[in-house]
Amino acid sequence: MSSQNPEQQAEQAADRLPAQAEDERREQPIVRTGMFGAKTTGDTSGYGGLVVRQSPKVSAPRPYGGPSGTAEAGEFDDVADSLERALPDFGDAIERVVVDRGELTFFVKRERLAEVARTMRDDPTLRFELCSSVSGVHYPDDTGAELHSVTHLLSITHNRRVRLEATCPDADPHLPSLVPVYPTADWHERETYDFFGIVYDGHPALTRIQMPDDWVGHPQRKDYPLGGIPVEYRGAEIPPPDERRSYT
Repeated sequence: MSSQNPEQQAEQAADRLPAQAEDERREQPIVRTGMFGAKTTGDTSGYGGLVVRQSPKVSAPRPYGGPSGTAEAGEFDDVADSLERALPDFGDAIERVVVDRGELTFFVKRERLAEVARTMRDDPTLRFELCSSVSGVHYPDDTGAELHSVTHLLSITHNRRVRLEATCPDADPHLPSLVPVYPTADWHERETYDFFGIVYDGHPALTRIQMPDDWVGHPQRKDYPLGGIPVEYRGAEIPPPDERRSYT
C-alpha cells in the first residue's frame, strides 16, 4: 500500500505523461481533483486521479485564420477588422480575442456588451442578424469573473458565426440583457439566469424557466451540491451520486 496521498500520486502520474502542447497548464494552481466535485466518498466514475488545473487566460495572435484552421489571414480576420472599423474604441470594448476549435470569440467588457452586439447586428460588413443561443459557464476559481455569459451569433448574409463572451463576478452577477438587440435571447437569458444566476439587466421578464419559482440556488453552478435520490434497480438500491463509494 502506497503511503502517498491521491494528490501526490496524481502529480507523479502527470509528470510521467508524454510532453504535450499544453504543458504550461501544469504550472497553474490545482482547481480540483477527482470527478464531479464529490468531497465525501470520492468521485463516482472510478477515476479519482484526475487533476484539473486553472487554465491561463489566452488570446490568439494575428492572423486569426478561419474555421478551416489555416494559418493565413482569413474569415476571422475579416470579422475582426470589420468590428474594429465599426467600433472606434475597439481596444477598450474588446478585452481579448480567442480562436479555438474553429470558433472565433470576442471577450467583451460587460458594460459594452449590448453596444458591441448592436454593432455586430447593424454594420453592413458584419450583419450578424441572428442570436442563436445564450448560455452560461461557471468558473469558481476565476476570481472576479466567476460567471461567463456566452452569446452565439449567426450572419445569414455572410454565412458566418461568432461568439461574444462577457464575464461578471459572483458577488455582482449582472450583465446587460441583449433582448432589446436580439429578441430571440429572451428565453435563453431566462434559462441562463435560472441555472447559473446571471442577472440580465433590462430583460422584460427575468424569471425561472425550468426550476420552480421558490427553488433555492442555481443547479448548473459547479459548486452546487450533487444531490440526487436513491433508485431501486433489480432489487438493489443505488444511492445518490454524492453518497456512492469511491473506487480509487
